[in-house]
Amino acid sequence: RTSIYGRRWLSLPAAGSPGPVMKAVVQNNAQLDANSLRLADDQPVPTPDPHEVLIKVAFAGVNRPDLLQRRGVYPPPSGHSAVLGLEVSGTVVATGEQVTAWNVGDKVCALTPGGGYAEYCVADQGSCLPIPDGVGLMEAAALPEACFTVWANVVEMGQLAAGHTILIHGGTSGVGSTAVQIAKAMGARVFVTCGSEDKCVKARALGADLAIDYTKLDFALEVKAAMEKRKGLDIVLDMVGGDYISKNLQCLGTGGRHVSIAFLKGSVVRADLLPVMLRSLVLTGSLLRPRSLAEKARLAGELRKHVWPLVSAGKVAPVIHAVLPLHSAARAHNDLEGGSVIGKIVLAVAPE
Repeated sequence: RTSIYGRRWLSLPAAGSPGPVMKAVVQNNAQLDANSLRLADDQPVPTPDPHEVLIKVAFAGVNRPDLLQRRGVYPPPSGHSAVLGLEVSGTVVATGEQVTAWNVGDKVCALTPGGGYAEYCVADQGSCLPIPDGVGLMEAAALPEACFTVWANVVEMGQLAAGHTILIHGGTSGVGSTAVQIAKAMGARVFVTCGSEDKCVKARALGADLAIDYTKLDFALEVKAAMEKRKGLDIVLDMVGGDYISKNLQCLGTGGRHVSIAFLKGSVVRADLLPVMLRSLVLTGSLLRPRSLAEKARLAGELRKHVWPLVSAGKVAPVIHAVLPLHSAARAHNDLEGGSVIGKIVLAVAPE
């Protein structure tokens, strides 16, 4: 059996003999902070399973779940790489025997179960997407995780439609900034919370109708005032948890949907659930990583049909806070944990 690395045919090594190696970010497991990350040059190049492609990584996105995995609370799925990184862009350099959607040489971005902070990464063929027209590999690396998350949670579970009003917490985060743009493109009225006036300015520039600095204002009071005589919010996209849950429920109108995607302030909350009964509210939420390959492939198809045209038209664009070299993964994590990041940090692995 043969495989392609860097567009050259190479025979796979015999069992027990050393194979090709690559650079990848690894972690000192005795530590959990960002400084435990370092670049190693002796990691094995992964071999794609029959349904996978091998991607020569150009750029890798940095996401909050990476921080959780580094801290030991969000482990990779069984059988997958322990290397961090849930999204990449690059070039297909090898395909498994059952791959029909992609060919060697194709430029793709991909949602991965892990392994993105490396020179090579495998991804299921159904979790890959073409690079949208007019978008470079750097920007494309910041698309998969946020777009999959927003489509699954806001559009499908939140049932977003034109004319709805949605409150998005973390309005300038990677997911939040993408949610603002997709919601506006679909004709929704968008409220956001942000942690500074500078972030509020950026959120308004992205299309937010109301941006609330939660460090200075009570967002629930501001939302109620902005709604005037309207029935209340249709959707809340929450990544905070904690005491935000009760306030979110206060803001939702009859039939409103509360969608949780993270719990920065904790998942154990004290809340009065009577509004859920009185106004027929729905509390839901989800994670991407545990979803089946078939479900991720279905979501990829929805993105290709509905979101990729918006990206190509310039109506949805990833917000890039910084591009750092792969060996600066620790700095990327420290910056993201510091709370000053607007949008996404992208690691440059092998820019083309």
